[in-house]
Amino acid sequence: SSEKFTLEFINSIKNNKTTEFSEQYRNVDLLIVDDIQFFQKKESTQEQFFHTFNALYQAGKQVVLTSDRPPKELSGMEERLLSRFHAGLIADIQPPDLETRIAILQHKAQEDNIEISYDILEFLAANITSNVRELEGSLIRLLAFSSLSNTDITIDLAKKVLKEVVGKNFRSAVSIEDIQGITGDVMDVSESDIIGKGRKMEVALA
Repeated sequence: SSEKFTLEFINSIKNNKTTEFSEQYRNVDLLIVDDIQFFQKKESTQEQFFHTFNALYQAGKQVVLTSDRPPKELSGMEERLLSRFHAGLIADIQPPDLETRIAILQHKAQEDNIEISYDILEFLAANITSNVRELEGSLIRLLAFSSLSNTDITIDLAKKVLKEVVGKNFRSAVSIEDIQGITGDVMDVSESDIIGKGRKMEVALA
């Protein structure tokens, strides 16, 4: 992480070991740094990273950086560093779609040798859209709930877990009965009339 890089650099200054720090990062085949935006306004760290970047680039090594925004929106960053970022391939990675989220859960379940129904995986995937860590965490939590309470994994148990993970604002499955009941309440028509054969105007509208 960018934080780890910064902290190690600060410690190397404090302990008079900047040479060892430089050698550690400039002799790798691949350097991946997460959340590069946290280098903003850290001038000495940026300078150290600039020289590290150049050393790796000139040696034909690979550098992969992630950020929560494109390089042109990184304020407080040295221009010479930004120019290096722009020189590489920039890829905008969007959150996974529903099908991909389901596939991630299926893979996780298979990896842990767990049998879980598609409906429950779909329910979790439909309600957790923020990130993959939270998605996998919800599955682990569901399995833990099931194991500790010695109960089968059901939609009801999944709802309970989701309330723990994302609060009450999840998209619960809506049944035909739910729709009939609410429609009847709002339009003052009984459910039996709605599903019956009579088609008076107020019933037909409902």
